[in-house]
Amino acid sequence: MEHPIGELMQTAMASIKDMVDVNTVVGDPVTAAGGTTIIPISKVSFGYVTAGGDLAHQDKHLPAEADFPFAGGSGAGVSVQPVGFLVVTKDGVRMLPAQCPTVADRMVELIPTVMEDVRHLMARPDASREADGGSECAN
Repeated sequence: MEHPIGELMQTAMASIKDMVDVNTVVGDPVTAAGGTTIIPISKVSFGYVTAGGDLAHQDKHLPAEADFPFAGGSGAGVSVQPVGFLVVTKDGVRMLPAQCPTVADRMVELIPTVMEDVRHLMARPDASREADGGSECAN
């Protein structure tokens, strides 16, 4: 005999599976004027809990299968937040955020560009570095 908590878990997970699929995260493309295609992108978050317990009882007149009655419950929550839109044109692909980016978001976006610039600066010969004996630190 399967334990009742397994049925609770299967029911909750099947419900979540029915609610969310790949089209929830990457939406259906919409073609706009001029051949531009817009694809909505979302962030999906889940919360899930199942709990249960077997409770012994004192009544000896119940059938054997009722020796340990089961009590349990489960719950789940889903949050879907719009992140932005992929805009595909003949000139390329752009990501338009749904919310205005903060300064921290913009800094994170710029890190690869800054690192590339630093790498190029470090790779090229620098006359001022050679003039002071190759020291990288100021005295």
